[in-house]
Formats: sequence, C-alpha cells, structure tokens
Amino acid sequence: MNDLTFTTELLGIYKSIPDDKKSDFLARYSVQAKNPTAIFGFSAYLGFFGVDRFVLGDIGLGVLKLLTFGGLYIWFIVDLFLVAGKARQKNIELARQIASSI
Repeated sequence: MNDLTFTTELLGIYKSIPDDKKSDFLARYSVQAKNPTAIFGFSAYLGFFGVDRFVLGDIGLGVLKLLTFGGLYIWFIVDLFLVAGKARQKNIELARQIASSI
C-alpha cells in the first residue's frame, strides 16, 4: 500500500466517525498505530532475526524468519521492500477496528 492510498483511506475512515467521537478515535489510533519508517528501520537492521514481523504482530512469520535467518537472507531482502506497506495495511485495519468499536 503506497502512502497516497493509505492517507486517502485513513481520511475516509476518519470522516465516517461522528464528530463527538473523533478525539477518542485519534487518541486510541495514535497510541496503537505502527510507524512505517520505524518498521523499515527494524527490517534493515534486525530483519534477518524477524524483529520487523514480530513488531507488526506476525508472530508465526517472525519465528519462521528467525529460525531461517531471514530465509537465508532472501526473505530479508524482499521484506525491505514490503514491510512499510504492510505496516500501513495493519494501520488501516486498526483504524477500521477502532472506528467500528466507537
């Protein structure tokens, strides 16, 4: 997911929330959202240990990546290109979940 798509979709979710609930949404979202830049940093420096996947909540993939040392470095390199988009996708899922529970 690219940054423009992420921003557009997040704005759509935010606009669908009633005005009196928007501050609650922002407070909960800002605490739980993952920073794509930080996830990329984890992937670049500790990705062969699966730290990026653990932070994203993909525990099974994190363990698999840890046991294979980043899929013999191939998975590690591929994830350098994918984890920021994965973080944005997880953030959209989180925003939808928070919006539906408000």
